[in-house]
Amino acid sequence: MNRSILIIFFLILLNSCTKDVHNQVEVYSNDFEQSDLKNISNGVLTTFNKTKVLGRYNNGGFDLSLKDLPKHDLVEVTFDLYIHDSWDGNQNKDNIDGPDIWKLIVDGKEYINTTFSNNACIAGQACVPQSYPNDYPNYNNVSREGAYKINLPSVCHNVGGTTLYKIKKNISHSKSSLLIQALDKLVQTNTNDPLCDESWSVDNIKVKVITL
Repeated sequence: MNRSILIIFFLILLNSCTKDVHNQVEVYSNDFEQSDLKNISNGVLTTFNKTKVLGRYNNGGFDLSLKDLPKHDLVEVTFDLYIHDSWDGNQNKDNIDGPDIWKLIVDGKEYINTTFSNNACIAGQACVPQSYPNDYPNYNNVSREGAYKINLPSVCHNVGGTTLYKIKKNISHSKSSLLIQALDKLVQTNTNDPLCDESWSVDNIKVKVITL
C-alpha cells in the first residue's frame, strides 16, 4: 500500500472512530480565558455565556498561524463554533437577506464552505434551510442540522438565539507551517447594525499533528 493510499485510509478511520491515535502531538490549544491571542491575526475577544470567546465577527474573521511543526502526515483541527442570532442559511432574497456563508480555509484550500440557519422551525411554516453539515450550495438541510447545542442565549436580540457546533477536521498535511483561516460572508442589507443582527465566535481551539 503506497503512502497516499495509507493517508486516505487513516483520514477515513479518524473521521469514523472515536479512539485516540497514539502518535499525535498537540501543537496548539486555546480556550481564551487568559486573553491569549498569540499566533492569531485579527483577533478580538468578547465574553459570551460567561466564557471568553474569539470574536464576534461579521463579514470578517481571523487567521491562526503555526510554525516549526514536528514531522507529521495529518493535522486535526477542532473548535467550538457559535452562530449568534438571525442567520438565514441558504435564503437569498435579492441580495437583501442571505445566503449566510461561513468558511474554514487551511493553507489556502477551503475545507468548509457552508451556510447556517438559526431560524426556528414553526409548525405550518417552511423552515429556512442550511447547507451544514454539507457544503453550500448543493444541500438544503433543516435549520440547525448537526448542532451540538441549541437555544443558547442571544447576543443582541431574541431572534435565533445562539447555536453551538462542534467542528472537527482531519487534513492531510506535512509542511512545517500551518495557516488556518475562519471567515464569513454574511448578507443583511436590511439592518443598520450588522454585527448585532448576525455574528459568530469560536472557542476551545485545538490543533494536533499526527504521524502515521
